Amino acid sequence: MPSSRKNMFFILAGLIMMSITSVIAQQPVFIELPQPQTDGGKPLMQVLNSRHTVRSFTDSVLTEQQLSNLLWAAFGVNRTDGNKRTAPSSMNQQEIDIYVFTAQGVFLYDAPRHRLQVILDKDLRPLTGVQDFVAWAAVNLVYIADHTKSTSQDEIERSKTSHVNTGFIAQNVYLYCASEGLGCVVRGMVNRDELKKQLELEPTQEIIVAQTVGYIKE
Repeated sequence: MPSSRKNMFFILAGLIMMSITSVIAQQPVFIELPQPQTDGGKPLMQVLNSRHTVRSFTDSVLTEQQLSNLLWAAFGVNRTDGNKRTAPSSMNQQEIDIYVFTAQGVFLYDAPRHRLQVILDKDLRPLTGVQDFVAWAAVNLVYIADHTKSTSQDEIERSKTSHVNTGFIAQNVYLYCASEGLGCVVRGMVNRDELKKQLELEPTQEIIVAQTVGYIKE
């Protein structure tokens, strides 16, 4: 093969490899969660009696099973008919997405398949709030409304509805934590501008609140 044709061959081969690598890099990466444990736990009235807010956390991490149970309790699928969830949402819009911030990175909870989609492979916990503990507590959940799923055309009404729907989810987390002996706190003070930038959110995505979950520091 003439030298010029060889050079052209290697150039084309290189371009093809670069194209394949780019496509692969754009494919989402998922982490399968253990099946949630949907039985057991403390009786409901005991959980309600012990539910409380905690603002002092250790840096101990949750087990994979605890994280699985936590996310399922928050907004997992409890009825396969229509992927109905553990928390209600107006007109079953299911517009609230749960972003999970840990020391290992940022993930998006895929409830129908009960798995995590890798969003970023860096620790962005400090951006989820202004309190010191957000930087070392095991998990920070950030609730983000995807208003493209809303049936309302009124921006204010959409936001109000999403705040209410998030409240149901956050209360589920509180109850799970009370049953599991974990601490949690809902926080409205979130670095929204920086988080939007880091997560590359669309204008139709609204950060509602965050919730910290972890082991209680005595």
